Amino acid sequence: MLSILSFIFVLGILVFIHELGHFLVAKKVGIKVEKFSLGFPPNIFAKKWGETTYCIGIIPLGGFVKMVGENPDDPQTGSTEEFMSKTVGQRAAVIIAGPFMNYLLAIVIMIGIFLIGGKPIFDNERVLVGTVNKKGPAEQAGMMKDDQIIAINGEPVTVFDSLRVRINKHVASPVNLTWVRGTDTISAEIVTRAEPILDTDGNIDSIGVIGFTQKVIARESYGVWYSVKTGFISAHVIVWETVKFVKRFVSGQVSPKLIGGPVFIARQSGREAEKGASSLFFFMALLSVNLAILNVLPIPILDGGHLVFLAIEKLRGAPLSVRARAIAQQVGMVFLFGVIILVTYNDIIRAFKGL
Repeated sequence: MLSILSFIFVLGILVFIHELGHFLVAKKVGIKVEKFSLGFPPNIFAKKWGETTYCIGIIPLGGFVKMVGENPDDPQTGSTEEFMSKTVGQRAAVIIAGPFMNYLLAIVIMIGIFLIGGKPIFDNERVLVGTVNKKGPAEQAGMMKDDQIIAINGEPVTVFDSLRVRINKHVASPVNLTWVRGTDTISAEIVTRAEPILDTDGNIDSIGVIGFTQKVIARESYGVWYSVKTGFISAHVIVWETVKFVKRFVSGQVSPKLIGGPVFIARQSGREAEKGASSLFFFMALLSVNLAILNVLPIPILDGGHLVFLAIEKLRGAPLSVRARAIAQQVGMVFLFGVIILVTYNDIIRAFKGL
């Protein structure tokens, strides 16, 4: 249930912001918007205010803004409210507004994470237990919050990352941990749980986990200026890494197995929600950047494809014929369906493997 609710929350905000960008700029340049929809039909809500019908569809996998005269086969009356009646620059602004709003959202989220969440402070000289997962190996062995782990397999340990790496190496096999609680010293043999992960080639590997986090002993507040600066920089690090990933994927340097779809997003949203609000909102920022970049790729049916049509129109002085645009849209649809099949297959495989 947490995964479902987190998925609806995350995707709902991303889609709303994206479509709001198209909507606001369309209204600004005088284009009539017939429909603003979150999700796809059948609708569970529909209400007309002014000239626009606002809808919430039962299929929460996207949304759309329907503008008058937007589609190639729509009848063109010559009205100044039609999409095609506007200049190339105005139409380009309407199209780019959706991805641009997702880009801005990522920046706002990252600033908010630093401004509101602050910086977590950990004890760098001791390994203190924070959250212990329910029914996990650590809890079953009796480990509790605030315990201090002092040794693994008889060797002293004072750094959390070192302990984590050593536990990860033992997949579904025992490790002996020693921890201190008050004046008591406790030792227990704990059999790690195998947790599947994806390697850099998209293949499924496993690591050993026992189910606990490092304790946050304090949070350091950031000022407004530092939060704005660091949030802005962090958002652009995400943009750069996403662009690099797309480039490597297109060039064949990255396995298609690394691509996830709605099921992966839902499952990951639930996992991030369990970690806390900061983790969930960071995941939202990451998805927002992905949505922005993927939408500006020069693929017919996506925003980037429409921008290509407008660039061609600007160069030749006239729009492409209805037939040419329709063919391009069909090619884009076939490509999109192929991607959907790929990510669905990846999602199914991951679900079976527990990812």
